[in-house]
Amino acid sequence: MPPNLITLTDPGSPAADAYRTLRTNLIFSDLDHPIATLGISAPAEDSGKGLTAANLAVTFAQSERRTILVDADLRRPSIHTYWDADNSRGLTTMLLEDAAFDTPPLIETEVEGLRLLPSGTLPANPVDVLASARMDQVIRRLMESADMLVFDMPPVLVAADALVLGQKLDGMLMVVRANHTRRDHTTQARLQLERVSINLLGAVLVDAPYDRTSSDYR
Repeated sequence: MPPNLITLTDPGSPAADAYRTLRTNLIFSDLDHPIATLGISAPAEDSGKGLTAANLAVTFAQSERRTILVDADLRRPSIHTYWDADNSRGLTTMLLEDAAFDTPPLIETEVEGLRLLPSGTLPANPVDVLASARMDQVIRRLMESADMLVFDMPPVLVAADALVLGQKLDGMLMVVRANHTRRDHTTQARLQLERVSINLLGAVLVDAPYDRTSSDYR
């Protein structure tokens, strides 16, 4: 069991419950246009976006939605490390090889309904890869066997990767770390997403001090 995923190691904890609440809010955010492809990014640095994407994907699978967690951070992939999985084949393999496109190199997990698509070999120019028409085809192919795709993406201000991929998805979340992420970076990232008409669903605050008030109501 991945030791860093609170939704698996301590499912009764306030943090795990917060992920389930986030999942529910996303599901009910727009009933007329349900979110099926979701990107997880951060403003200018990795604020825990990979862990957020992984934990959120677990909760989607636990709600009986067939979920694929895709590592679309083709600069610093991390999703495979949480499951100690092989990262040699994955998203870029599907983009390059017809056989992998037809039979995606997905990795099963111990969570029923959750599969992983690691990044695969890192390309020289991730922006061009993610902006390609082939990437649109990959998304459609994955959706043939999934109800939910969760993408871990590079930070918004680091490169254009999140901007070009975000335009292909139903929505995005930004992960902000308490007492770490700069306010001006968060504002700049939000403005960049809005300029290209990406559906920014909101922000996820991580590493915030735990408020015990709500825990008394049991």
